[in-house]
Amino acid sequence: MYLTPQHVLLAGATGLTGEHLLDRLLNEPTITRVLAPSRRPLAEHPHLENPVGEPAELLQRLEGPVDIAFCCLGTTIKKAGSEQAFRAVDLDLVVAFAKRARELGARHLIVISALNADAKSSIFYNRVKGEMEAALKAQDWPQLTICRPSLLLGDRVEPRLAEQLAGPLSKLIPGKYHGIEACQLARAMWRLALEEQDGVRVVESDELRRLGK
Repeated sequence: MYLTPQHVLLAGATGLTGEHLLDRLLNEPTITRVLAPSRRPLAEHPHLENPVGEPAELLQRLEGPVDIAFCCLGTTIKKAGSEQAFRAVDLDLVVAFAKRARELGARHLIVISALNADAKSSIFYNRVKGEMEAALKAQDWPQLTICRPSLLLGDRVEPRLAEQLAGPLSKLIPGKYHGIEACQLARAMWRLALEEQDGVRVVESDELRRLGK
């Protein structure tokens, strides 16, 4: 019989979507433990465990049990500084996190990818996201949910000019290309966590918006 997750592992809790998701998880009465490693300390909460340090070192310090893992990790090439540094976060770190989550007992991984992710894409960003998806599928998760949001909307600590300019326009585009609020994505991810099914599910942005209402 399927049970609501009680022990949760969350990566990327300081990001735009991760902050919203963390707040939701800590306010869910069924959750007794949220393990959220981060580079900087998070606000204290009786159900929150927040090991602080560098990602590679933190992974080995994590301890189970874990029922489900959420991965909200991601950066930009500009912030990372190079394509190689971008790959280190959006591909290598995501895959390493997922591997560790599985070792700790998680049977379901919910990860944020991107619209038009494709390992064969000529666009670097989309190609890396596609490679990440392929690598996670190869880990043979009992349940893997891949979220492909369109442009993420919301107030960032460090505003991104391109997103500020494109945000209003993205709200006019129909279907899966329509922009999605980070709080909507977080709500959708939690709803997806409550669904029991085997194998891989890819959820496009228009469905994420519907689930996040």
